[in-house]
Amino acid sequence: MADDLTGRRILVVEDSPVVGPFTKDVVEELGCHVIGPATNMASARELAEGEEFDAAIVDIRIRGDKSFPICEILESRGIPFVLTSGYADWTTPEKWQDRPQLPKPYKMEDVEVALLQLFS
Repeated sequence: MADDLTGRRILVVEDSPVVGPFTKDVVEELGCHVIGPATNMASARELAEGEEFDAAIVDIRIRGDKSFPICEILESRGIPFVLTSGYADWTTPEKWQDRPQLPKPYKMEDVEVALLQLFS
């Protein structure tokens, strides 16, 4: 467990009924408190705008929609985030190409490395 992550509050935006709970479990095993997972754009927006958290893991596609409006909210609040996707051809806007990316499927170590990048 990474000491730098212990106690951090992490928003998880993930619509998969398999990946969402898996990500929640992994983030909790890393010592973090999970906000969500948000499984649709409405709940993601509500949590991104209204909750207090340290960072986010955001799936690029939520129920067929791109999640970039959520990224805009996070950026406006100064909250760092990791982008994730299971699609091989995923592309991100140029302004977020320097963000940590987490291709699916991922393991606990991948999540840990990506989150630690946000706080280094």
